[in-house]
Amino acid sequence: MTIAELKQLKESEDKVEFKEAKNQYAYNSSRKSVLGYTVAFANEKGGYLVFGLEDAHPHTVCGSKAYEGREGQLEQDVYRDTGVRIQTEVLFEGTNRVLVIKIPSRPVGKPLYFNDVPLMRVGDGLDRMSEEMYLSIIQEQEPDFSAKVCEGISIADLDEAAIKKMKESYARKQKNPGFLQLSTEQVLTDLILQENGKLNYAALVLLAKKEVLHAKLPQSKTIWEFRNSEAQIHHDSREVIDEPLFIAIDSIWKLINQPTLNRKYPVQSGAYIFDLYNFNEEVIREAVLNAIAHRDYTITSEVVIKQYPNKIIITNPGGFPKGVTIENILTVSSTPRSRLMTEILEKTGLVERSGQGVDKIFSITLSEGKAEPNYKNSDMFQVSLTLRTEIIDKAFHVFVSQFQNSEKEPKLGVEQIIILCKIRNGIFQNLKSEIVSQLEKSGLIEKVSGHTNRYTLSQEYHALVNDGLKIGKRYLVKEVELILLALQGNALKIGDLEELLKDSLSRNQINYLKMKLMEDEVLKVEGKIKGARYSIADKYADLRGDVLLSAVIAALRGKYE
Repeated sequence: MTIAELKQLKESEDKVEFKEAKNQYAYNSSRKSVLGYTVAFANEKGGYLVFGLEDAHPHTVCGSKAYEGREGQLEQDVYRDTGVRIQTEVLFEGTNRVLVIKIPSRPVGKPLYFNDVPLMRVGDGLDRMSEEMYLSIIQEQEPDFSAKVCEGISIADLDEAAIKKMKESYARKQKNPGFLQLSTEQVLTDLILQENGKLNYAALVLLAKKEVLHAKLPQSKTIWEFRNSEAQIHHDSREVIDEPLFIAIDSIWKLINQPTLNRKYPVQSGAYIFDLYNFNEEVIREAVLNAIAHRDYTITSEVVIKQYPNKIIITNPGGFPKGVTIENILTVSSTPRSRLMTEILEKTGLVERSGQGVDKIFSITLSEGKAEPNYKNSDMFQVSLTLRTEIIDKAFHVFVSQFQNSEKEPKLGVEQIIILCKIRNGIFQNLKSEIVSQLEKSGLIEKVSGHTNRYTLSQEYHALVNDGLKIGKRYLVKEVELILLALQGNALKIGDLEELLKDSLSRNQINYLKMKLMEDEVLKVEGKIKGARYSIADKYADLRGDVLLSAVIAALRGKYE
């Protein structure tokens, strides 16, 4: 590049930065240094740092002595400190020296850092890279596994029932009944499951026959296990689901939704009557399909579903997609590993639009008065989601449901529901002011008297807590139910009971309930001190689930109301 050409360049448009640097320029003492600009330009796919020209356009040559005679050493130092192989070129206008540093692009998918900060240029400064730019970089290497050609399979290897299910789902979701009349080959081509006569891995996972799946991608199966207790190692039931995904998802839900494993609990408050289940179908389908669609298929292990009476754990191989963490899972948009397969699941209505599936899982679960979905056991090798069955706040479920079913607008989204939960729990830090304002205008929250930044749920919620959700002044229905469900069919030491209910009740709450329920002949104890085990009293011992809860609650109401 000549000096004449340099003079005509514009910094923002031509990816170039001009510095007079008449005598010297910092190497790494601040962001505005050789290393800082090297990192920022490399992150922006390359550019030029020019010493010896004035900043104003058209740029006048003023000359620079920066790194004079040390150009080669500068290249070595930058490579040592950043891994970036810059190129230097010295030009002259008369006796005025100009140093041009050509900075190449960073490696694909890898942002560079200066003092642990990924930099980008913003106007005349170097700032921390925006989240959008950071995500776009780290997702560059996220391959679309599902779009890769799967050699050696043909349309004859696909399951006709799965194809029929896909066509019906697509036609219904897209309101396009004519789609049902298309040939299989046309459907596969239209959905990009087949290109140039070759099927890809999305077609394999979604539609292939069992034996073909087993031969080509054995890790695509899903393992379901049920255990009656978290303490036991061996499972009580185990099934391997190795069907194409359009068939498999119904098989998986059928296993989870067995009447003895997915119990329903009636919720009643005044005229409001509704049945809640241990496991909500929409939540489970979304969670399972997310696990299958977002898993890493290069890892030779399966999606595993472990079901217990009080929780379900869904684990898939491979960590979160790049850029996603437990902290930002509700706020960040990511690129799925199997983008094509995810798009087909969206178009057929099996999952929510990309980025909204986790929102759906959180909003429904919290709205049902259950504990927050838990990803804390996830790491770089797996994503693990735990969903608990206990309804820890029936009043909250009624409160949210009545609002959502009313004519009031706007309806509550996941952010609104999460903030309602935080306010209910007395957490007031980092609440978005615009959402708090919306909730206050909707009458769902109100300021605590004497405070400017503390809120409580509205009186309507507190009235619900006291209306039918208490038993006299002695018990909260939800707490009694938690104890009963934990002990049904079991005789537990107090430590085991505390561990089982640690996410729902404190040690003091458990001890209070244990004592009062023994006084009311609902519980009994066998053994003494450390060996003592608590269980359901004999008159209720043969009852389970809804029948047990109804019998005990009715007896306690008869006594205290």
